[in-house]
Amino acid sequence: MAIDSSSSIFHLLATVLCLVLILGCSEKVEAYRFEEMTAKLRHQNHVVSLSSLMPAEVCSTPAQGSKILSSQLQLAHKDGPCSSLNKEGRAKISSLHQILIDDQTRVKSIHSKISNQDPVAADEHKKKKRIAPAADSAVKLPANSGQKLGTGNFIVTIGLGKPKQDFTVVFDTGSDLTWIQCQPCVGQCYSQQDPIFNPSASSTYSNISCNSATCAQLQSATGNPQSCRTTCIYQIVYGDSSYSVGYFATETLTLSSDVFPKFEFGCGQNNQGLFGSVDGLLGLGRDPISTVSQTSQKYGKRFSYCLPSTTSSTGFLAFGSQAGASSSARYTPLLTDSNNPSFYFLTMKGIRVGGKSLSIAQSVFTTSGTIIDSGTVITRLPPAAYSALRSAFRQGMSKYPSASAYSILDTCYNLAGYNTVSVPTIVLSFGGGTNLNVDVSGILVQVSSTEYCLAFAGNSDSTDVAILGNRQQQTFEVVYNVTGGKLGFGARACT
Repeated sequence: MAIDSSSSIFHLLATVLCLVLILGCSEKVEAYRFEEMTAKLRHQNHVVSLSSLMPAEVCSTPAQGSKILSSQLQLAHKDGPCSSLNKEGRAKISSLHQILIDDQTRVKSIHSKISNQDPVAADEHKKKKRIAPAADSAVKLPANSGQKLGTGNFIVTIGLGKPKQDFTVVFDTGSDLTWIQCQPCVGQCYSQQDPIFNPSASSTYSNISCNSATCAQLQSATGNPQSCRTTCIYQIVYGDSSYSVGYFATETLTLSSDVFPKFEFGCGQNNQGLFGSVDGLLGLGRDPISTVSQTSQKYGKRFSYCLPSTTSSTGFLAFGSQAGASSSARYTPLLTDSNNPSFYFLTMKGIRVGGKSLSIAQSVFTTSGTIIDSGTVITRLPPAAYSALRSAFRQGMSKYPSASAYSILDTCYNLAGYNTVSVPTIVLSFGGGTNLNVDVSGILVQVSSTEYCLAFAGNSDSTDVAILGNRQQQTFEVVYNVTGGKLGFGARACT
């Protein structure tokens, strides 16, 4: 009897244990399936609050990654509340329509400069002649956004002269010559917020001789031959017809706490155009005159930046070993077009929308070529690639009411009454297996209180170079290792 009772209890306990295990396993399977589905949805869609895409009027606290170090400069939107040009600390509302007009003008200028041949890697002869940097030191500057200038969209503060005077300049990977407005303005100078630089007040200012080899470099950096009497004269004209003319000179440059004597720059005596109230421009191209080249002995031709996703937050511009030091960047090869060696070329491989690869022939991207540019706002794609992207995106947004096109943006939605929306993910694929999972701030742009548009546009011709614009670079640390011939994207560097 006792044996029978124990046996019954045993069977009962065994049955209960089996049920618990089955239910537990079932719950674990369901939990696993839920996690798997959630992860899959994350690859397909962003669920975004529309309020997060709206510009704020007051500067937020510095974002993670934008803390000012001895090796960085703070970066900000030129017209945003974090801008050093905005003393009141509140946003200046710029016309998006005008921004897009200026952006299209810049793109046309770039297209006119670039002969659409396939970019190739720099030749071995140039590599052998390259001088290794003496030391790979580091400097990091804070960065902000400037939306009206046709030569760049974000600003940093640099020092010039001895004693040092601070100047707010746009930085631009599509330009080489660094210049600021200088006294006396023998032609005319536009209105800037900071005092105009007075060369006679600096003990280290010196004009460059007319017939020097340094003066002869101007043509490759500006596209214009140098003008000579006794001193070297530079002239540079941008795509929007803005221009700067003045003396080509040397002066002491200060980046954060790092000092560079005899830095070659343009001392602008006659300057006009859509420069807003900035003091000048910091050229970050690859020409020997660029800041990247002139500081190479210290920084090893290595720099990075992180562009904030909103005008009310800050990012950074870093030089040297500090660039990319804290990011898990994935790299793609940097290419060189022998006809346009100053631009930063990449190999675009494909596009995914909502987790699905688009059917785009590789020849579409090789025909156009692709550059990355800090001064272009909206990414431009070859017509066939953009058409495929637009179709897939419209399909993923089919449940939302469409709206009329806005300027160059032709895929728009009326999101009145929505607090959150589900937006298809967009991933841009580059050589070396590197993917750029575009932040939602680089997918949708707000054009009115209720309307939002896809922040991509198509080129008019298949041979026009594709351009990775700054809107799609936002929140990533974009690392330029020029000597190493590679460019990296580090996720969530200033979010």
